[in-house]
This record gives sequence, structure tokens and C-alpha cells, in this order.
Amino acid sequence: MKAIVIGLGVQGHKRRKFAGSDYVASVDPVNRDAEYRTVEEVPLSSYDTALVCTPDEPKVEVLSYLLKNGKHVLVEKPLWAIGDQQIGRLEQLARANGVVCYTAYNHRFEPHYVRMRDLIASGHLGRIYRCRMFYGNGTARLVRDSAWRDQGAGVLPDLGSHLLDTAKFWFGDLGEDFQIVSADCFENRAPDHVVMASKTTRPKLEFEMTLLSWRNHFTCDLFAEKGTAHIRSLCKWGPSTFTHRMRILPSGRPSEESVILAQDDPTWALEYDHFKSLCQRGATTDLSNDLWLNGLLRRLGQDAQKDVSI
Repeated sequence: MKAIVIGLGVQGHKRRKFAGSDYVASVDPVNRDAEYRTVEEVPLSSYDTALVCTPDEPKVEVLSYLLKNGKHVLVEKPLWAIGDQQIGRLEQLARANGVVCYTAYNHRFEPHYVRMRDLIASGHLGRIYRCRMFYGNGTARLVRDSAWRDQGAGVLPDLGSHLLDTAKFWFGDLGEDFQIVSADCFENRAPDHVVMASKTTRPKLEFEMTLLSWRNHFTCDLFAEKGTAHIRSLCKWGPSTFTHRMRILPSGRPSEESVILAQDDPTWALEYDHFKSLCQRGATTDLSNDLWLNGLLRRLGQDAQKDVSI
């Protein structure tokens, strides 16, 4: 597979690294390390795959060009579009040209995320009551200094898309019954701290995301009929801990099992291998998850911006 990277920023450098010997060239309008300024300048015969790491606004146009020309595409989340029909059109283009269009949610390859999914699927927890997640980093100043990042709904599409995708990864279809609990602009023009929750989903869900957590951190607490499960941190910020506590009836201190990982972030390499296997076996593109996320995040983003304007 011969891959180009479009958008040679933080994510682009990571994608270039893990593409390894598949990498052939990069495209960026301002980064002088890139060989090309626009994707149209790259000879079509020189690559068959593109790793798209651009800001949200040009994604649909760039992906349309690539898919029309029969190129496989990995695009960084979220796959944002003004209208849902644009995402539907991308899916049609990919299928018509027999190529893969894949939206990257690398946290699905986090070891403890996989462990949580498997525990839920096993049924050992019984009925799941509630799940709350917190995702925070300390990038408020970096975002504020970036004109294209500090706008719109701010932290919501960036980190909220990860949390919503994670919940769907664990629990399946969730519907659209989510609402903004609070949205604040403490340091930035766009919301830099948002809390949202579901109203009628099963399990009940609560997500908090922020750019103001000066030590990057992730937590998850899942409460269920037969016990609880907890994640503390990610491998990239490790050590990362998964704890499963088994309920004692009628009451008492639960027995528990913990797994602690102290290792480098494995998700980028694992996701690239997964994407590569999709391309090699000619998998059919399915953007239904992106359609759901795009519509939900668009509505929640509008609500978040109204909330902070009050």
C-alpha cells in the first residue's frame, strides 16, 4: 500500500510515523516539510491511499476528490459535514469505486476500552445502570492560539465525538436523546468545558470533557446490577488501570480484579493495521456511525453555544 498524508500537523506526523514504509509523500498548504501544497498536485499513480488529517471544513471536498479517483481514505474524526446528505454521498462514492472510507477513532483500540467492551458483552455485570466518563486535557492555550480550532462548539466535537463513539462501541445504538447540561468558555472563545447527558438511554450516560485539565486524564465509572467497572487513564498518559468489582449480596466489600498497564500508546499502530486490512480485503464502506455523530454533534453544538451565550 502506498499512502500519502494530507495535513502535516500533530496528527499527520503520527499517521506518517505509523504508516512506516507505506508512506510516500505529504500534502500541506503551509508546512514546508510537505512535498505538495494541494492534493491535486500529487500524481495519482504515486499512491493508492490517503491519510487525511485536515481541519473539519475541507474534509468533504478532499474526500470527494480522493474517492472519485479510487483512493482508500482514513480520515481523522469527526467526519464533519454541513448536511447529512454529504456524508451519504461520500459513502456512495466509496462503494461505487470499490474503496474504503474509514473514520479514525483510535481509542477503540485502547486495551482497557476493549476489555470494557468484552466485560459488558459477557453479561457478567448483569443489567447496566449508568456510565459516566471524563476526558480532559490541558490544551486550552494551544486551542485559543489556533484560529481554526477555537471556534464553533469548541471541545464538544473534539473530545465529545470520542466519548459518544466509545459509548456506541460498548453499548451499541444509543439514539439521539442527549442534552447539554453545561457549557462554559473559561479561557477560550469557544466552549472549553462541556457536560452532557442522556435522558432515556439505557444505560444512562454522562460525559464531561474539558481543555482545562492540566494533567491529561480519562476516567470511566460503570455501575451495574452485579458489580462495577472502572478505567483510570489511557496508555499514552499511563499507567492505565482497569478495575472490575463484583458485588456482594446483600452488602459488603466487593471482591475485585485490577489490570494495570504501563506501556506506550498502542492504538495508532493497531488502527493503521486494521485500516490496512480493510483495504486489502475490499471491505464495504459504512458511514452510518458518522451520520449519527454528525447530526447529534451538530444539534448539541448549537445548544452548547446557546448555553454559553446566556
